Amino acid sequence: MFIRQLSYLVALAKERHFGRAAAACNVSQPALSGAIQSIEQELGITIVQRGRRFEGFTADGERVLAWARRVLADCESLRQEAHTHENDPAGVLRMGAIPASLPLVPRLTQSCLSKYPRMRHEIYTLSASETLDQVADFKIDVGLTYLDDERLLGSYESVPVFRERYVFVAGDEAMFEGVKAMAWTDAAALPLCLFTTNMQCRRGIDGAFAAAGTAATPHVETDSMTALCAHVRRAGLYSILPHSALSLNDSGERLSAIPMSPEMYRDIGLVMLNRRPRSPLLEAALANFRELDLQSWVDGLLM
Repeated sequence: MFIRQLSYLVALAKERHFGRAAAACNVSQPALSGAIQSIEQELGITIVQRGRRFEGFTADGERVLAWARRVLADCESLRQEAHTHENDPAGVLRMGAIPASLPLVPRLTQSCLSKYPRMRHEIYTLSASETLDQVADFKIDVGLTYLDDERLLGSYESVPVFRERYVFVAGDEAMFEGVKAMAWTDAAALPLCLFTTNMQCRRGIDGAFAAAGTAATPHVETDSMTALCAHVRRAGLYSILPHSALSLNDSGERLSAIPMSPEMYRDIGLVMLNRRPRSPLLEAALANFRELDLQSWVDGLLM
């Protein structure tokens, strides 16, 4: 069994189509199909459900796929080790980030880029559930997500980065004259633009409304931080956001914010698989991230 054959298997899982997987691997479709059949013969199991087109993996195939991803991840770590000079790791760090944390990502990547010029980054916007799943499947190296997820226990390791504080935001600062905090009951009565209900950020907000004995019926719901902020700036709506979103303010159209009352906090951090050894790239990035004081920078956005 060759590493190349395992890469074909992972490509097929990603593309869900023999032709597209072959194209992604720069081989012919018969070559890719033959390589997968060779794995099946060697292991004595059926990996792929075959019909007129790709129909998915068998239960045995899913187990082989998990091992293939693990082996390929270890091979990539070996390549990084071979090409890494002392204190100068080279390669691509793949990071997944929940939408609420995206404003903080440039602070992380910038610190690495300035210190490690041969390190590159791929950033993916993922839900909290997708982040953990893709870390587990070796599709990304590290995730930036909420740390109150019970699934983190056992297989994952986490590094706290900052505690987000939820604030009420408006496009017109005059809204807050004489007001130092916004009650959840008062916010529920205003025209709101909130994240969609499938997002953990929104579920936390809905939980806070419920704890206050009320519920919100937003005028607009979106899974895009950019769209949400635009509706607050230009459509006269209000919102409740983690205070890290205030880093998206620009000089021309700033969002004004005051704390929610009672206050709501959630911890966000870096999440990776609890396994050793780690790739040189991930080790270097984590060491660099730990040196950053993102909490002071984020809290300063409210001043």
